[in-house]
Amino acid sequence: MEKRAVILTSGGLDSSTVLAMARAEGYACYTLSFDYGQRHRAELNAAARVSAALGDVEHKVVSLNLDSIGGSALTDAAIAVPEEATEGIPVTYVPARNTVFLAIALGWAEVLDARDIFIGVNAVDYSGYPDCRPAFIEAFERVANLATRVGVEEGGIRVRAPLMDLGKAAIVRRGIELGVDYALTVSCYQATDDGLACGRCDACRLRREGFEAAGVPDPTHYAGS
Repeated sequence: MEKRAVILTSGGLDSSTVLAMARAEGYACYTLSFDYGQRHRAELNAAARVSAALGDVEHKVVSLNLDSIGGSALTDAAIAVPEEATEGIPVTYVPARNTVFLAIALGWAEVLDARDIFIGVNAVDYSGYPDCRPAFIEAFERVANLATRVGVEEGGIRVRAPLMDLGKAAIVRRGIELGVDYALTVSCYQATDDGLACGRCDACRLRREGFEAAGVPDPTHYAGS
């Protein structure tokens, strides 16, 4: 029987690496992205490009209106994206985003008879989001197996976070080994419509430091360069 997985795909560095890792493990990959009212659509275009380049079976985009509740610099234009390091959970945290995304991925996984969901969260070089921690992933997997038919009757489902203990440099190296073209990806919180990165936000800083530490040329397209 075909081994299927749902891969949460944002078009960024981490999720693109996870997609390549799942493919390398022999999964038929069904990629899932969200049009959730984020600042720019460039990441959705990148998600489609990366999914096609890495040989997904199907790429689905689900529309949500998280901008209707706001509360984040990524969904509320009135909140500025920080361009300096901040303390605590940053304003780019989108309330309950990974909980919502994983819940929808779980539903699609049941429909597909996929037993694995992959997500590119990371607890080493990350922005401090509470829904990127191991405890959250473990807790969600428990809920998933309590709340679904596949969990109750069919052996269960796994939530895989293979980048959890990797730094950005290790992630970049792994992706290069697996043939990820990072020039196709967009990580910036405030990229232009053409996908040009600002080079100043937290996501850009972490990405740039990752390539530098990995000793790999940075293929990011920056605005004004």
